[in-house]
Amino acid sequence: METTMDCCESRASSLTRRSLLFGGASFAAWAYLPKFARAAEGRDPRLIVVILRGALDGLATVAPIGDPDYAALHGSIALTSSGAKGATMLDNFFGLHPAMPEFSRMYREKRAAVVHAVATSYRERSHFDGQDVLESGFAGPGRVQSGWLNRALESLPRGERVTSGLAVGPTTPLILRGAAPTVAWAPVALPQAAEDTAMRLMDLYSQRDPALAKALAAGLQLDKVAKGDDMKPKPGINGAAAMRLVARGAAKLMAADDGPRIAALAFDGWDTHANEGGATGRLAQLLGGLDGALAEFESGLAARWRDTVVVVATEFGRTARINGTEGTDHGTGTVALLVGGAVKGGRIISDWPGLKPANLYQGRDLAPTTDLRAVFKGVLHDHLGIGESALAQTVFPDSASAKPMKGLLA
Repeated sequence: METTMDCCESRASSLTRRSLLFGGASFAAWAYLPKFARAAEGRDPRLIVVILRGALDGLATVAPIGDPDYAALHGSIALTSSGAKGATMLDNFFGLHPAMPEFSRMYREKRAAVVHAVATSYRERSHFDGQDVLESGFAGPGRVQSGWLNRALESLPRGERVTSGLAVGPTTPLILRGAAPTVAWAPVALPQAAEDTAMRLMDLYSQRDPALAKALAAGLQLDKVAKGDDMKPKPGINGAAAMRLVARGAAKLMAADDGPRIAALAFDGWDTHANEGGATGRLAQLLGGLDGALAEFESGLAARWRDTVVVVATEFGRTARINGTEGTDHGTGTVALLVGGAVKGGRIISDWPGLKPANLYQGRDLAPTTDLRAVFKGVLHDHLGIGESALAQTVFPDSASAKPMKGLLA
């Protein structure tokens, strides 16, 4: 049940000399012209998947303040509807963490939505295995060499094929590994090669290895688009500022007419076992960074934001009850966040299970009532036009029971 509670040659996976790393490993470039053929209705969709590694406390991010059992379970870090621990109330039941004013604004503008009590099919508590399931798209962990977003690239309808996806970060995350080629970019603090050095390399490769010369030219262009004075690393940059920096560069690339249309990136550090801290602690700093990154996507994509969907997901949730160090341990149910001009927002989508002891999963966690694969499928189907059969068999193998969630997009 869904209720709105007013509430050209190399693949990224092969590391040969043609997987060019230039300028301190700031990019690895191949096939840099990832572009949708314009759909008949004039849409030019973008999709960004943001992975929060370490397990996000969904009950602290979007707090069920109206649930009578919430305050006692979350104890000293529980949010309230007012006061020093006051959340931004999204309706008369759920409150948003105060560290996320930009998401709150987007929610009011009906360009952001929350899916609560969501989880992958994984039910254990290993970060490694949980992230494997989240990114591979398979029902359980295993030695999988491809990710669901890469397989989605291969499953795009004929005429709307993307030649590559954008992996943001020093390595390509599993979600984007596979047969479909990718380009990768990450901001780095290392000195970059001088322009005359790059031109000499171009001259050398054009005579001896035209394919590598083409890749170098593409990579140089990729780095040029992403960079600018506002992208120079600042001394003492913190985690929140780093999130904004990464999102700013990715948005620049995706806003370009010949830029990538599909991207994935990961933010680490969400394993809040201690000092999670309610409205002002460690989680607040992390959520502030995420909130800033979402704002950077919006401003950087500019006119492209209208056709953009950003999906924020994590491998699993955290315990409903806090531990002895004012943190939370590995859990199950959590939240997924959707933002973007193409999102049908201003809604919390949840079949709320309640937090009474008998309703908790294994007596300790928010019980999941929505399969995260259904959320991903809904976006891929309605935003990118991928058919249900391909979603159930190829993108998310053996997942026919997780039907694409309808009505997520405007």
